[in-house]
Amino acid sequence: MEQHQGQLNDLFQALADPTRRAVLGRLGRGPASISELAKPFDMALPSFMKHIHVLEGSGWIRTRKQGRVRTCEIEKRAFAAADAWLSEQRALWEARFDRLDALVEGREND
Repeated sequence: MEQHQGQLNDLFQALADPTRRAVLGRLGRGPASISELAKPFDMALPSFMKHIHVLEGSGWIRTRKQGRVRTCEIEKRAFAAADAWLSEQRALWEARFDRLDALVEGREND
């Protein structure tokens, strides 16, 4: 479980930055080169590469190099891990709200 907590920490920490979320949004449409991904951002390429390294290190994306072009694509396992955790949390909170609703309704009928 502790290993999974570390993975989840990395996944959600990577999402904390709007640039990285934008990169993931773009990659949702399909693979793209680093230069294509960097184009909309007003930052130097070395700064942008830090974002790519965070996304890759956390497991959100994978990169491959072909010649001089590095291409990025989504890593679906990261989405599955985040979705599984969010689903567990959603079920937990829905059960709590259901119990609260039952308690409130029981008191209103008194």
